[in-house]
Amino acid sequence: MKKKVLFAAVLVLGLIQTVQTYAQCSICTKTTQQMGDGPAKGFNSGILYLAFLPLALIAFLGIRWWRNEKKNS
Repeated sequence: MKKKVLFAAVLVLGLIQTVQTYAQCSICTKTTQQMGDGPAKGFNSGILYLAFLPLALIAFLGIRWWRNEKKNS
C-alpha cells in the first residue's frame, strides 16, 4: 500500500512540474518570441502534449519490465 501511495504522489508531482516546464529549441524560442505571449504559451503546451504519449509509453513499458524481472527473481 505504501508503494502505491508513493508512486501516485510522484506521478502527481511529475504532472504538476510538467505544466511549468518549457520545452523549446532555440529556433522555436525565436519564433514564439515574434508571435507574442498568447501563441507562445499555446506552442509550449502543444510541445508538452506531443511529448507526453511517448514518455508515458516508455514509462509503462519500463514498469512492466521491472515488475516482470522482480517476479522472476
